[in-house]
Amino acid sequence: MDTARPVSDRASGHSAYAAETATATVSPQGLVTGWSEGARRLLGHRAADVVGRAAAELVDEYDAPDVRPGWGGSGTAVLRHRDGHPVQLTLHCSPSLGADGEARAFVITATTPADLTAPTAPSGASRSSEASEASEAGRDRRMVEWSHTQSPLSMSTFTRGPEGYRLDTARSGEPPGEAAEEGFLRLVQQVADQGRPMRYEHTSPGPSSSRQQAWITEMWPVRDPVTGEVCAVGTATFDSSEEHWARQRLALLNEAGTRIGSTLNVTRTAQELADLAVPRLADFVSVDLLDSVLRGQEPAPGPLDTAVALRRAAHQSTYEGVPEAAVPLGGLDAYPPFSPPARALASGKPLISGVDDPDYLRWVTQDGARKDRVRRFGFHSVMSTPLRARGVTLGVAFFARRNGSKPFEQDDLVLAEDLAGRAAVGVDNARRYTLERTNALTLQRSLLPRELPKQAAVEVAYRYLPAGSGAGVGGDWFDVVPLSGTRVALVVGDVVGHGLHASATMGRLRTAVRTLADVDLPPDELLTHLDDLVTHLTYDDESIPEDLEMPSAAEIGATCLYAVYDPVSRVCTLASAGHPPPAVLYPDGTVEVVKLSPGPLLGVGGLPFESTEVELPEGSLLAFYTDGLVEARDHDIGLGQDRLCEVLSAPVSSLEVTCDTVLKALLPETPADDVALLLARTRALHTDQVAAWSLPSDPAIVADARAQASRQLAVWGLQEAAFVTELVVSELVTNAIRYGAVPIGLRLIRDRTLICEVSDASSTAPHLRRARAYDEGGRGLHMVAQLTQGWGTRQTSTGKTIWAEQPLPAT
Repeated sequence: MDTARPVSDRASGHSAYAAETATATVSPQGLVTGWSEGARRLLGHRAADVVGRAAAELVDEYDAPDVRPGWGGSGTAVLRHRDGHPVQLTLHCSPSLGADGEARAFVITATTPADLTAPTAPSGASRSSEASEASEAGRDRRMVEWSHTQSPLSMSTFTRGPEGYRLDTARSGEPPGEAAEEGFLRLVQQVADQGRPMRYEHTSPGPSSSRQQAWITEMWPVRDPVTGEVCAVGTATFDSSEEHWARQRLALLNEAGTRIGSTLNVTRTAQELADLAVPRLADFVSVDLLDSVLRGQEPAPGPLDTAVALRRAAHQSTYEGVPEAAVPLGGLDAYPPFSPPARALASGKPLISGVDDPDYLRWVTQDGARKDRVRRFGFHSVMSTPLRARGVTLGVAFFARRNGSKPFEQDDLVLAEDLAGRAAVGVDNARRYTLERTNALTLQRSLLPRELPKQAAVEVAYRYLPAGSGAGVGGDWFDVVPLSGTRVALVVGDVVGHGLHASATMGRLRTAVRTLADVDLPPDELLTHLDDLVTHLTYDDESIPEDLEMPSAAEIGATCLYAVYDPVSRVCTLASAGHPPPAVLYPDGTVEVVKLSPGPLLGVGGLPFESTEVELPEGSLLAFYTDGLVEARDHDIGLGQDRLCEVLSAPVSSLEVTCDTVLKALLPETPADDVALLLARTRALHTDQVAAWSLPSDPAIVADARAQASRQLAVWGLQEAAFVTELVVSELVTNAIRYGAVPIGLRLIRDRTLICEVSDASSTAPHLRRARAYDEGGRGLHMVAQLTQGWGTRQTSTGKTIWAEQPLPAT
């Protein structure tokens, strides 16, 4: 569809070609009746100073043109500039004829010698401009419009009638549809009414799908030499297609700077190049990349000098569905060394090829699918441009034009190279980001538990989702740590920020939590020790280079929620360091967020942490999570927690299904932050699995303790474990009586293992020591350690508990 844009001549810039062309109208009496803005720029005279004067006053030397009846002619002349210096010009004279065939005025178009040597069009026709005409006014005021390139092409007369200017007479060769455009006639009317020059721009479909034809029409008022009133409008039309195409190329490059590389995604960047180039540069575009680039790996530097296999990353076509593609998206294609893409990759330079290239014909004919598409769609001209960035070849971009489009030219090749260069930088940036993100995810996932340890206290399920590509890898983490006495620790945390620093810090904190959990510290004490650790995670070592960005203590802020569940007492003890509290679904269907005493973020230091105890019926479901699950830009964390409780209350078949349901309900397709979700359904140890006795501080009670333990093992059917168990009970009870304080207790727990626990009121923990040959003591704990699969001590609010664990006898 044709487009027109009226532009004020004085307010708009001019191309070099238009700036060197001047147009004037002269009456049959030799008086200047019209003076264009181009004439003012060329000779310096203003219209007010020239109109009404004899044209001969401006001429120093004149070689009379060979005037043909009805057409005029051309010649050379030397005119005087306003400052006095001579200007040599080539003049083209065209008469404006009235209804009686007599000349009413003459349109003079002057061009400088530079116009005669202007760049040639692809067809070989030299760029020149000649006049458009004006008419002299009669009672009905006429305007004559004249346009041509090398020689006069058309003459049209517009007569002003009751409804404005209308086409009166015309000769063939005028720009298609221009004379009848409402915008053109409206601008003619404005020039006549306002008495000032204007410019009219006109475009129409060009010889190829990727180009348009363009014209610029300069318009100026023609004044009566006697009255000084506007009596006609003169126009001069020039072919500005080359300038229009140059502006389009610049606009395409400018658009490429904003559209290509808008994301850090390799295939998306490749697709942006293809989308931008079709149809403005080519009818079909494909982008093929090395497999290593798509995986984010570093390709070999330099051009590729052998037959290469590339994977299709993107393609685009003027036809819906891209039917021309011989290779599907994601498909692998091998380019032989003589093919245009392989030659471009080998040389590292773009090239134009087509049906006149034997290698091109050889390439397309040896592949049946490609041959069929070239024949079917008529690809006659192609360009292959390597994608290179920072000295590394990443792939190749292939541009093709079908029958009906002009063959590619050198200017097209330069444009394709510029576009490919911008795309290559975007692809390389995306590749580097992919590599860093992959490494960070690998590090992060290596620090997270691959498999949760087996334990009987809770049934667990979990999900971890990294953030979308824009946020980077974060420091969310979780863990399940089996503790003594069949208890279990449930941990979830979040390191502030994203990237490798966050992942590395997360790994250190997770390791620290597991270490402190092995000491069996209460949740509040464990967080206190963890807070001290974060506070000391500073990098004051002078050996670290200054340019290496390392986070300070304040930047290593982190949250953590640590919970310990005891299946014997069915009590869960929790403490939080700035982390959101868990939600709990009770067996009766009630859902609530656990009310915790919130503690400060880890790394703040100097503030206490408090524990909260919650009694949970068997079958209760605890939901631990990071803030990425419940917090978003469009709602606060409270609304997210309400939504979580709502989803948890819905009946589901399993914890795995619950995890998926929660994530689907609460998260967008691409999360803005890392998300960790840990679900734990509580179990309970019943009275038939636990036996406990209170013992006096009397050495004689040791034999009775052994007997009671032996009888309980018989009830459980574990007589084979009696020998080791009696030895353990004897040693631990003896130590409690000798070195501890009352009250003293003995407890046996039968679960996945057999656990023996002895507690007393003393906080002094025993430790292994090497007994000398003649020492009377020091060998008891050593025997316990050798006969059991594990033993240890944990501090309690009333003292300590020493435990030993042994496997159940095989049945």
